Amino acid sequence: MGIEVVPAQGRYADAALVVGTQKPGAGACWCQSYRDARLSNTERPEALRRQCADEPGPGVLVYVDDEVAGWCSVAPRSSYRRLMRSRTIPLLDDPRDPWSIVCFVVRAGFRRRGLMHVLLAGAVEHAAAHGAEVVEGYPVETGGTRVDVVSGYVGTVELFEAAGFHRAAPTTAHSGHRERWLVRRELTGATPGG
Repeated sequence: MGIEVVPAQGRYADAALVVGTQKPGAGACWCQSYRDARLSNTERPEALRRQCADEPGPGVLVYVDDEVAGWCSVAPRSSYRRLMRSRTIPLLDDPRDPWSIVCFVVRAGFRRRGLMHVLLAGAVEHAAAHGAEVVEGYPVETGGTRVDVVSGYVGTVELFEAAGFHRAAPTTAHSGHRERWLVRRELTGATPGG
């Protein structure tokens, strides 16, 4: 099985296939809710098209045997307007503009293959290639129990910790009635901890 993670830049059709049609329970958010919640459902596809046309792109895609299988939204935190104004996720003051990982989607038929781990690694690599010094996410605390697809779109604390992230701050945010954490990973020689 050939697996490859690539930037979504220049790959709008594949990104749209994943985030425009595959997000159970949330409709087609087109991965725009953290970027600009003011966009209507009809404006979201065009917003994603514009983002995919520009460097560095809105995220990364994973392919399995040349078929698009999943998505991870990763970009500079400042590009996520709603996140920047969040009342539930306490963003740590950091002049480096950390890159944020806000969403994972793995298409039906490709789940339970560890692709979220692959996507997370690819997202971190993509951020580093574009000069990121720190990457953060906002995953759910599972308490060792299984998380449904809808609640797990933000990833799990265990997923991020396995990739070298550490818990930086608790949040008052929830996904599927589960608490979420702010997790961070330094990509330079800087001291972790925010």
